[in-house]
Amino acid sequence: MKAIKHIGLVIFLIGLAIFTALPLLGTFNLNETTLNTIIKNKKIKSEIFINDLKSQIVGKDFNGMQRLSPFVSKALDNANKTHIKNKEWDKKIYTKSSDMAALIGKKSAKGFIVNNKGFMWLLTFGLGIIGSLMFILPNVILLGKKGIKNDGIYHESSTNRGWIGWMVFIFLVSFYLVLYFASEYATNWTLLVDPISESLSGNPAGHWFVYGFMYCVVMTVMAVRMYIKYRHNMYQIFRTTSVLFFQIVFAFIVPEIMVRLQMPYYDFKNAFPLDYDFFFKWNLDELLATGGIGIFILVWGIVLTLVIVPVMVYFFGKRWYCSWVCGCGGLAETLGDPYRQHSDKSLFAWKVERYLIHIVLVFVLTMTAMTLYSFLTDSSTILGIKTSTIQSIYSLIVGSIFAGVIGTGFYPIFGNRVWCRFGCPLAAYLGFVQRFKSRFRITTNGGQCISCGNCSTYCEQGIDVRAYAQKGENIVRSSCVGCGVCSAVCPRGVLKLENGPEDGRINPTEILLGNDVDLMDFVNKK
Repeated sequence: MKAIKHIGLVIFLIGLAIFTALPLLGTFNLNETTLNTIIKNKKIKSEIFINDLKSQIVGKDFNGMQRLSPFVSKALDNANKTHIKNKEWDKKIYTKSSDMAALIGKKSAKGFIVNNKGFMWLLTFGLGIIGSLMFILPNVILLGKKGIKNDGIYHESSTNRGWIGWMVFIFLVSFYLVLYFASEYATNWTLLVDPISESLSGNPAGHWFVYGFMYCVVMTVMAVRMYIKYRHNMYQIFRTTSVLFFQIVFAFIVPEIMVRLQMPYYDFKNAFPLDYDFFFKWNLDELLATGGIGIFILVWGIVLTLVIVPVMVYFFGKRWYCSWVCGCGGLAETLGDPYRQHSDKSLFAWKVERYLIHIVLVFVLTMTAMTLYSFLTDSSTILGIKTSTIQSIYSLIVGSIFAGVIGTGFYPIFGNRVWCRFGCPLAAYLGFVQRFKSRFRITTNGGQCISCGNCSTYCEQGIDVRAYAQKGENIVRSSCVGCGVCSAVCPRGVLKLENGPEDGRINPTEILLGNDVDLMDFVNKK
């Protein structure tokens, strides 16, 4: 079985190496007919940009996107500078240079990769999936009987912030930087999944389709690992299956099919303020322009945020969303599970968490208020501040860098819930409801606690669970996502996730410590 794992690891690394090299490979040759099609579809009116492309790019071979992209960026920048100087706003090109380079690269791709999409898919995604499963599945036997399986986790370089962990960190951060800021280098990746995209939406794949597809594949493969590792705990099996279903069906397949049916692209489980651009003007205009389905989506989004979310949190805690439904949580609980022990349990981290996540919540609410005011009054500024500027700042700092690059890229170093714990505005909103008006709590049987510390070690939200368990105090924290791993790794069955009456939900520490209290009166109240 160990030999199968080693072979699987080699196969996975080969697939990963080919996938990683693809952004720098391939041949691109743009002909004039293709250029004219791009100009027509993008409604480009800039003669400067068109002439630069014809003189510098058309009819020439470029080996790798790193050769083509600088020419496109330079031509776009030169054209826009001239048009801005001459105030020719109708000729200015508003497409980002990276997106324009990606479009031109996609249309002008030639050679082996574009002609052998299926084979290249097998060499990248295929080998990655096969190798991963060969590495994971033998654990059914190697891990032995059902039970807690965390032995040696601080002795392995991949899970103790060793060199393997840092290599994973570099790969994840680099991948997200490409996605958000250099999408042209994802061109060859998009070619590999074109057949899948065309079968769902009828359109060629873009870099976000690649991300969505990879998201589902990685979650599915790592979910197999979760099923094996936590097979002794039915709650873990349930919630892993739940997040897989909602991610694959609601976040990936359904929105793509909606596009094929000429409906707005929409993830029905994505609630505001996590879906921070839901009230942006371009989205509201699109929804209102698409008739009944658009109005339904608009009403659904509002009802989901203001009614369904708080009601569900009241009955089940924020776990119903963060651990059962949310795609961010789904990736954190599957791909990020090997790194959950890295969450900082210090008082300083808790203080940073409280301030930072609520600052993000205030930021997004302020931005949304400005956005709605601008939409309703048809004004682009409020108190001299451009609404679009605030939107761009939030999208860059929070939507891209915090949620993507840091939120996922930093898994191997800071744990798997960096975004959920420190930055997600929806988690902050859910946390308020969970803390002050919910039936959810984690109960503790202090008499059974042996202070092993497993619960605190593997709490991905940085909660010192053991401190509560030692005192027999219920755990009611706004940050708790109800993942249940603290209960799953407890060797004594001390912890239990419960939904019960609000009375007695928050039980004062002094009572449980027996400080001059009529204990019989307390028992009678219970």
